Amino acid sequence: MITAVTASEYLFSKLGSNASLLPLAVKDLANSTGLTVGSYITGKDVESKDRFIDEFGTEAIWLGGIPFFKKFADLTFYKLLGIDPKFDVRNLKNKEILAKAIEKAPTEAIKQSIIKVSQNPKYTKNLAIAKFIFSTAAAIATYAGLTKFRQHYRLEEAKEQLKEKSKNAIASSKILNTLSQKVPSAFKPVHPEKKKKDVTFSGSLQDFMFNPVKNLMILDGSITTERLASSQSKQELINYTIKEGGTWFFMYFAGAMIQKYLENKSKVPIKLDSMIIESPELKQAFSDNTIKTGIDKYEQIITDTSKEIDIYNFIHENPDNFIVKMAKKSKLIKTLKDTEIIDTRAYIDISDFKKLKSDIKELYQNAPKDNIEQYLKKVVKSKRLAVLKNIGICIGALGVLVPGFMIASRYILPNNREYKVMEMAKNENQKAKALSKTA
Repeated sequence: MITAVTASEYLFSKLGSNASLLPLAVKDLANSTGLTVGSYITGKDVESKDRFIDEFGTEAIWLGGIPFFKKFADLTFYKLLGIDPKFDVRNLKNKEILAKAIEKAPTEAIKQSIIKVSQNPKYTKNLAIAKFIFSTAAAIATYAGLTKFRQHYRLEEAKEQLKEKSKNAIASSKILNTLSQKVPSAFKPVHPEKKKKDVTFSGSLQDFMFNPVKNLMILDGSITTERLASSQSKQELINYTIKEGGTWFFMYFAGAMIQKYLENKSKVPIKLDSMIIESPELKQAFSDNTIKTGIDKYEQIITDTSKEIDIYNFIHENPDNFIVKMAKKSKLIKTLKDTEIIDTRAYIDISDFKKLKSDIKELYQNAPKDNIEQYLKKVVKSKRLAVLKNIGICIGALGVLVPGFMIASRYILPNNREYKVMEMAKNENQKAKALSKTA
């Protein structure tokens, strides 16, 4: 029986996964904090407030928007149409696996729900695509609304701050009226460019639909495009270019590259999910030799010429096999709540299951004949260290390096020191004052 998941198993499993949202949330939190602090250094209150709304508001929409609208679709469209939203349409690709999913359905209700969606596969697929498009588009629209609110809020805030400064200056001295000064031409705001088309992505639609990280890439692509296209000054455009370039690299690409490097460099195998590496079942499997019997049983039945349906059958027919148990442990195989019964509505990625078997075999083959406990402790320690190094490098880059470049650009580039929104506010206040005099 699989034991309950501990906090450390869950934490390091999620932080070490390239398909999990948790490492993205941690990285973005560091990035948003660093950028907000940097904005306070260069522009004080108005700029830092604007950055805070932009970064943390965007983070909420970025991480929660798509899941929220997907859940909304499940509770409305799917419910009205009587379609089970937990059925993964990827199961429709293989008719043999689909038939087996119906045969092995854990309950009659689940069996009937699979039969219903399989009777009209085209309709089911189109509904899943519509849900994907709706949730992504709704999240993009929400961000666009935030952008308009933020730009209006920051300009009004800047104008109010200038008025307050003006009142204080008049009260203390009537010599100087800062609002009546002419703004040098070098500081005139750059008009926003015409909005360009959204970023397009190539590759399999399926990958973006069912991988939450890749799903976010589409939303992030729209956010990046919106930020660059709606920049209200050259200064803002430069800031976003630095910010978005650094974010894209360290958020989506650097982690996988660093992970692969650390796995190859490690003296012990650490490719397995932390849910497996840190589990007491792994230690027990070495002790009672079920890890070897599990590998041997798999290799006796599954060969290089075996089809996907053969592996799917193996999973269902060998629930006590160690590889199958660890696939359930790591959520590669989804089960009904608080049970080890496979939920056949969910999709099982056969290639991932085969990789799991290879990684378990590698761990077993590299184990010494004695001192297994010390070996496994070293594996756990090495895995944790690799995960923390990976996250640490990305956090350092996003929370310190990227904001540092943005601050440097304010001091190095010509006519880029003062916050341009304040200059825009000065211009608007001067125009309003001029109109009031002529009225």
